[in-house]
Amino acid sequence: MNSSTTLDYYNQNAQSFALGTVSVDFHETQDRFLKLLDKGSLVLDFGCGSGRDTKYFLEHGMHVEAIDGSEELCRIASDYAGIPVKQMLFQELKETEKYDGIWACSSILHLLKQELKVVLMKMADALKEQGIIYTSFKYGNFEGERNGRYFTDFTEDTFRDFIADITEIRIEEVWITGDVRQGRNEEKWLNLIMRKN
Repeated sequence: MNSSTTLDYYNQNAQSFALGTVSVDFHETQDRFLKLLDKGSLVLDFGCGSGRDTKYFLEHGMHVEAIDGSEELCRIASDYAGIPVKQMLFQELKETEKYDGIWACSSILHLLKQELKVVLMKMADALKEQGIIYTSFKYGNFEGERNGRYFTDFTEDTFRDFIADITEIRIEEVWITGDVRQGRNEEKWLNLIMRKN
C-alpha cells in the first residue's frame, strides 16, 4: 500500500469525495488559522481536495496557491475555487521562505511516517520566518490501509515525539475535534497549529 494507491482512490472517487466535503462547515478551524495571518498573506493549500478551503481563504482576502496529487480533484477544485490548481505530490514541494501559511487539512496523513518527516521539513523550508502550518490527523495510533487509502494516525504525544527532531517548527496549539461530516462525528481528529521558529 502506498501513495499511488491512495491517489487512485481519489481519482476514482473524486466526485463523491468532493460532494462529501465541499459543503461541510469548517469555519471554526479555518478562522483559527486565518486569525494568525494578515490579510493578503500567501497561503499554500497543501492537498486541497474539493477546493473548499481555498475558496474560503480567497473570500477572506488571502492569496492562495493550491495543489493536490489527484488530477481529478485538481480539476474539481479549480472549477470550484476559481483559480488554477497545480497537480503535484507533497514530496515535490521545493519552495524556500515563500508562504506565510500552509494549510494541510487531512492531507499529509496519507504519507508513510518516513515520507511525512521529509515533507514536514520541506513545509518548514517553504514557510517564511514565523510562518504558520495547520494540519490534522485521525486521532489514534493506527498506521496502514483503511478503506482503500493509507493513513498515519497520531495522538498529541506521538506527534510531539515524531517532530521532536524537526527543530525548525514548534507546536503552538493542539485540539481534538469530532468529524464534521454527516454521520461521522464519532471519529476523532487531532488538529495542530505549528509555527516556524
